[in-house]
Amino acid sequence: MGSSDGRLHEPVLLAEVLAQLAAREGGRFLDGTVGGGGHAAAILERTAPSGRLLGLDRDPAALAIARRELGRFGDRAVLVEGNFALCDELARVHGFADLDGVLLDLGLSSIQLADESRGFSFRSSGPLDMRAGPDARESAADLVNTWSATDLRRIFSELGEEPEAARVANAIVRRRARDPFLTAEELGRFVAGVKTRRPKSIDPATQVFQALRMAVNGELDNLARGLEAAMRILRPGGRLAVIAFHSLEDRMVKQYFARESRDCICPPHLPTCVCGHRAGLRVLTRRPLSADPEEIARNPRARSARLRVAEKLP
Repeated sequence: MGSSDGRLHEPVLLAEVLAQLAAREGGRFLDGTVGGGGHAAAILERTAPSGRLLGLDRDPAALAIARRELGRFGDRAVLVEGNFALCDELARVHGFADLDGVLLDLGLSSIQLADESRGFSFRSSGPLDMRAGPDARESAADLVNTWSATDLRRIFSELGEEPEAARVANAIVRRRARDPFLTAEELGRFVAGVKTRRPKSIDPATQVFQALRMAVNGELDNLARGLEAAMRILRPGGRLAVIAFHSLEDRMVKQYFARESRDCICPPHLPTCVCGHRAGLRVLTRRPLSADPEEIARNPRARSARLRVAEKLP
């Protein structure tokens, strides 16, 4: 994800992504969350003059930016509106199979956060929406104003890891009975006023907003499906790179890689698997890669980014 002026969204861990995907001339890649096109542009530059990339995004607004950013690559860049959970189907439809690499950069982009009409930020005066694309049916307002206290408590606890999930959920249900929540800023102020604990490093509403966004967009379900789908379109030796920004997603990627590589005992520095054990993946990052202090100073969003990479085995 990225923009040409560098102000809205800078792609995180860019050098690490290029190195780990082993992007080279003529390669064929898929960016499942193309966003503003930052990672995609770098991959296309590295694979010139004949490399190709399929960029997917469920957000039409983000895809419009990607089209402007990647137009200079002509037909080497194919951009399609769609959910990366279906990346295997979309790749085959558009002539991308046996890929050299798949990249999934999870979470929100700064482009989406900056758009007040989307309601992703608790500082936004826009509607309480949070839908990343037209394939998400219910908005955050629908959830907040109709779900039971039990269901709200569950997602606040499980998806947001909010320690005061029950307190916040019960307060929301009491308040909406007389006055439904309409804007993101309104909900953010209310949650901050209800909570008794005040985290020092984040806004009090952060975890509740994270939970709502993930529930609205089915993010964990999409990730589980997307990991499996990516495996189906990688060639043997192709690589899957995933950038996660919070613990639930990173844990899911870690567990998937561990499960699919269980029988491979080769160390990650070997160029290929030589142990002969049956496994689907070879993990190339025993520990996730993170941004260095220089990148974090330049792009604070990179602070929580964690990159895990695995290679598909024959």
